[in-house]
Amino acid sequence: MVALPSLAQEEISPQRKQAIDSLAMEKVKDLSKYISIIGNKETPFSEANRVIERTLELFADGAQMGVSSLYKKEVRYYDVRTYLERLMALNYDRVTIKWFNIQYISDLERQPDGRYVGVITIYQRFEGESDDGLKYVDTTKKDITIYVERKQTQIGGRMIGFWDVLLGDIRVAETKA
Repeated sequence: MVALPSLAQEEISPQRKQAIDSLAMEKVKDLSKYISIIGNKETPFSEANRVIERTLELFADGAQMGVSSLYKKEVRYYDVRTYLERLMALNYDRVTIKWFNIQYISDLERQPDGRYVGVITIYQRFEGESDDGLKYVDTTKKDITIYVERKQTQIGGRMIGFWDVLLGDIRVAETKA
């Protein structure tokens, strides 16, 4: 086994950090859009499944999503696929999910393994409504862990290094009406 030179020890320049921050925000906005599509009861099953696969590409392996409710104190965590499949199967006739006030709350910090980790906070407004008049609405503050790591790809026979952003756990910070 040949040891590859470690790319993880590279520092991120301020210009590169700005580009990484933009990429992280873009991925969070993509996730917001995908969750809205998957949760929407008008989305055809095949399309929702296609969007689930796209969504999974945004995440680091093993990432989990927190789920909360006004009616239960505990927050439950599911792997991302399970969360998305549960979202698709919610027992409402109409579901609307909107994310707003998306912002970095912690700067990227270098970890001992060379990766950088940060946190983006979002607020999610969830509305579920049934034809029989049942309605549930809440707003949840969520913290999304962001991982930035050095990767390599081969282009034209040459190895090119680049920084990639993956989403990690999405923790529930607070849920209210």
